[in-house]
Amino acid sequence: MQLVNNHYTIQGLSVIEIAKKFETPLYIYDADKIIEKIGILKSSFPNVNLKIKYACKALTNISILKLMAVNGVELDVVSPQEMELGLLAGFTGDQITFTPSGVSFDEIEKAVEMGSKVNLDNLDVLEKFGKKYGNTKPCMLRIKPNVVGGGNLKIMTAHEGSKFGISVLQKDQILEIVKKYDIQVVGLHQHTGSDIKEADAFLKAAAVMFELAYSFPNLEILDFGGGFKVAYKDGDIVTNMEELGKSITASFIEFCNKYGRELQLWFEPGKFLVSEAGTFLVTTNVVKIDPKINFVGVNSGLNHLIRPMMYDSYHDIINVSNTNETFKETYNIVGYICETDTFGTDREMNKVSEGDILAFKNGGAYGHTMSSNYNSRFRPAEVMVINGEAKLIRERENMNDILNHQVLIDI
Repeated sequence: MQLVNNHYTIQGLSVIEIAKKFETPLYIYDADKIIEKIGILKSSFPNVNLKIKYACKALTNISILKLMAVNGVELDVVSPQEMELGLLAGFTGDQITFTPSGVSFDEIEKAVEMGSKVNLDNLDVLEKFGKKYGNTKPCMLRIKPNVVGGGNLKIMTAHEGSKFGISVLQKDQILEIVKKYDIQVVGLHQHTGSDIKEADAFLKAAAVMFELAYSFPNLEILDFGGGFKVAYKDGDIVTNMEELGKSITASFIEFCNKYGRELQLWFEPGKFLVSEAGTFLVTTNVVKIDPKINFVGVNSGLNHLIRPMMYDSYHDIINVSNTNETFKETYNIVGYICETDTFGTDREMNKVSEGDILAFKNGGAYGHTMSSNYNSRFRPAEVMVINGEAKLIRERENMNDILNHQVLIDI
């Protein structure tokens, strides 16, 4: 979203006009921004056999998935439903990796049947996989390297207390099961967490993975997950992709030379690819003047964007209806849900009036995908701006969607 001649635009289209056409609340995604991020990631890791696996839990709209597919990005999924969406979007089974946590074994079987590679993240499942498939089907192992990294404990996934992955300390047990069933382990995977700024956390996890890899002679893949930090406000320190790329590439090439052959280097970015591409639009319902703080109440809430309440995440909020910088006020931006429901506290912004459209930046990741029907509210519509045109990619819900699977019984 850019300010051009006192009007906020996306690919030259007026944000206000998009809001008028599709109404609010509304999620808008800029396809050009997603393509730009794909390019940055590809160029950051030269001279290696790189595969980008989009962690689609960040944003699963089928049109977004199709955009990834046509731009050479493959898919990482965490549920059978995401698998189905991937297939419908045009991915083949072998382009989809299944990285679940604590699921029933029938979900593993479904992923194997459709030809995807599965990441096994506990010893029990590894044992079951060996009994079922022996050496007839390949698998990957999700390793917990016991490395701390990430912007918030809730989004750190590789420390020793995390539920994710098989601890590297259980190496002997892993090897015992693999040998017992002659399991085809073709890849090792780890995901340190989200919002990682420094290369150091990646390099520490990589060192653990490299050391463990020598115990598996038939590897094809090392998957370092994702978690690259994006900017949520001016001055944010983000992952230095150039520095990270140089560091990881050098260490990976050195490892491959010692291992004896070139492996594929995988990353699974989610937020990095879609966060900054998304803008969430809401309309001001009321400006409530209070002796302590002024409140701006909008036609949305934690049912549409739960991250501020769940993770204390920051989203820059802009009054796109008023670009006059002369008069500013400080507000708490709050939702219409019957809970404490705060999007932003003590935000200085251009004066807000009833009916003004507010835009939340970084609305692309974990916005609509984590939305709900709490308070029996409808989920928002979604729009993609692509090739200079705003296209509806999800209709706004209505009462039929609320009632669709409810059953009214005789009482």
